[in-house]
Amino acid sequence: MTETRGAVNLRKLIWNCSFLDDKKRIEWYPNFWLMRVKVVELAPDWRTVRIKLPHTWLSTNPGGGLFGGFQACLADPIAAMVCLKLFPQYSVWTRSLQLDFRREAITATELRFSITPEDELRIQHELETKGRSTPSFDYGFYQADGSLCTGIKATVALRSKDYKKQGIRVLK
Repeated sequence: MTETRGAVNLRKLIWNCSFLDDKKRIEWYPNFWLMRVKVVELAPDWRTVRIKLPHTWLSTNPGGGLFGGFQACLADPIAAMVCLKLFPQYSVWTRSLQLDFRREAITATELRFSITPEDELRIQHELETKGRSTPSFDYGFYQADGSLCTGIKATVALRSKDYKKQGIRVLK
């Protein structure tokens, strides 16, 4: 229990550390730091994110390609993190994540995510009218030659901070 609590505190410390810029917060986030990711681009408004995932001995699968678990770990929170930055008054989490491994990643890859103004307006409209939104985003990992190797579809839940799903009993 103590180790888990310590890891959570480290994540919170890094994420809330005032002397780190957002790029360093992402790179030093414990899960990402171990993968040696490098933020290539992070728009000041977070609407565009590009992160390099290196192809190292640690990230290589038995077949020589980039291990899919590394890609899933990096892809999972990105859309949710962007939504949290754009809509900080809401609770945000990843509801589902699908990876389509279209070709073997044999080089370092770059995760490329962007949110369109239309998507942002649609989410804002749903939040104002329904009090919740569950948008889906398509993005991907690209190899050094620019070819798409892994397609990503992430669905994100945005809910009010006091959201509690009806009919779910929380066990203590």
